[in-house]
Amino acid sequence: MTAQLALGTYRCRAIPEAAVRAAASGAQWVDTAPNYATGRAQTLLAPALAAHPLLNVSTKTGYFTAVTGTDAVNDGVLSQDQAAAGHSLTPDYVRWQTGRNREQLGRDRLDLVLLHNPERAHPALHHAIRDAFAVLEEEVAAGHVAGYGVATWAGLEEEAFTVGELLALAAEAAGGQHHLAAVQLPVSLVMMTPIAQALHGRGPLPAAAGAGLRVMASAPLHGGELPGMVDQELADLIRPGLTPAQACILAVASCPGVTNVLLAASGAPHWKEAADAVAQPSLTAAKLREITGVLASP
Repeated sequence: MTAQLALGTYRCRAIPEAAVRAAASGAQWVDTAPNYATGRAQTLLAPALAAHPLLNVSTKTGYFTAVTGTDAVNDGVLSQDQAAAGHSLTPDYVRWQTGRNREQLGRDRLDLVLLHNPERAHPALHHAIRDAFAVLEEEVAAGHVAGYGVATWAGLEEEAFTVGELLALAAEAAGGQHHLAAVQLPVSLVMMTPIAQALHGRGPLPAAAGAGLRVMASAPLHGGELPGMVDQELADLIRPGLTPAQACILAVASCPGVTNVLLAASGAPHWKEAADAVAQPSLTAAKLREITGVLASP
């Protein structure tokens, strides 16, 4: 099945309007983080989330703005040196930031909290992830969080951790039945490794799908650069009649294991264009192999 479109608020220029539009179109998820929109993204989202209580929200803990860092220092959660780093997965900070996320988003219970680029953490990376997961298990038990996961840019591709290792760390943190529910990673016709691996039954996407995890594909248009890199000939190879942007989105949405494609569409035309693309029948594995073969050739 073709993956569902979800609103991503990284680089989204009109977050309140985009969230209302996404909810009205039937989107089920909006993704954000406390450092997006210079720290204002969650507050900007709150009215749309209040108006659309069935809209699920995924947010993060890890990166933070200088203002948030100062607040964390003042609350005794981070030291000055830790705040200067702009990223933390310490248990105290994860607990504090999760509460702050709930407050800013206006939600008593967050659908998903993701560790934001945990590969940025200290040398004892797996220990840091496990300890952060333990805090999030506590938040689940308290009714503050429904599930948690990892949002990474390079961690899975560079194998700083694998999906199997994340599942094991979650089980260890929970002492048994865990609530690891999702992974988020870049998937596009530029960052094709997850697609190529999935077509051979390897890599993070099949592993996540096999464990029943939600897979959120970020940067499907590679920061808006891809439509300018894909000509109409390639778009027609992917699916005749689609624009380059639609063809790129359909390729990601068709990738085995992907459940949601995150798009930071600020304007109505771009959102509709993407929605029309994911409404298309999914590309076959044979077609995806053909596309990746063409793009991988010199």
